[in-house]
Amino acid sequence: MVINWIFPIFIGWLTGWLVNYLSDILPITRRFSKPVCLSCGENYTLKDYLLFRPCPNGHKRSYRVWITQAVIIALTVYIYLNPPSKYGGYWIGMLLLIYFGVVFIVDMEHRLILHETSIVGSIVTLLIGSISHGFVNSLLGGLFGLLIMLVFYFFGVLFTKFRAKRLQDLGNEADDEEALGQGDVILVTILGLLIGKDLVWFMVIISVLFGGIFSLLMVVGLIINRRYSSNALMVFTAYGPYFILGTSMIVYFPEVLRALLPVN
Repeated sequence: MVINWIFPIFIGWLTGWLVNYLSDILPITRRFSKPVCLSCGENYTLKDYLLFRPCPNGHKRSYRVWITQAVIIALTVYIYLNPPSKYGGYWIGMLLLIYFGVVFIVDMEHRLILHETSIVGSIVTLLIGSISHGFVNSLLGGLFGLLIMLVFYFFGVLFTKFRAKRLQDLGNEADDEEALGQGDVILVTILGLLIGKDLVWFMVIISVLFGGIFSLLMVVGLIINRRYSSNALMVFTAYGPYFILGTSMIVYFPEVLRALLPVN
């Protein structure tokens, strides 16, 4: 029984390490490269990086590293016990977990959907989606995701113009930050390839709900800490993580989907 738990925990630790590594280096170099300290740019030795030790200048690893390790180990154990059979089983589920994890962290920390992860992600999701739902269904899922997000994107452009005017009226300098970026449109297209045409709309809806709940909690937190101002609602947040959460619910927690929708 203990051996059965050791395997997914070990795989989860390696997966978490890989997600942390890719999240550290891809936003900086856009390729596989030697890891560096995000605080000072000093190169890590392989041993220090593998063991999560401070860099040569003494800068400790961020809390994100340990949170990622813990969350991915927990998810790996869950996937081991409940493999996503509709999407290829345990190992395919782990491959998707790596992609989801890197996109989630990079967008959360850098507000970026990297072209490199998008290219790899589109190939992986098209292959998995074609096997799971059929090639045409997968392509239609991507197309529907693209069309849905284009509507949101152009609405976001209008809101950005309203936001810029509002900031100017409040005496603040306007910026060109977008409510939804082109990367978000690309990401939902890629995720649509994975889950197919029948569920892409549901993924967008629950992702928007995740974003709304987080925004509400953020505003409540600001009010409690007496830091709320009229500018609070003018701040955009990265939306890629919510699309990842919405898709993860469909892939890894199908029982929730079955409880909400009359699908097989």
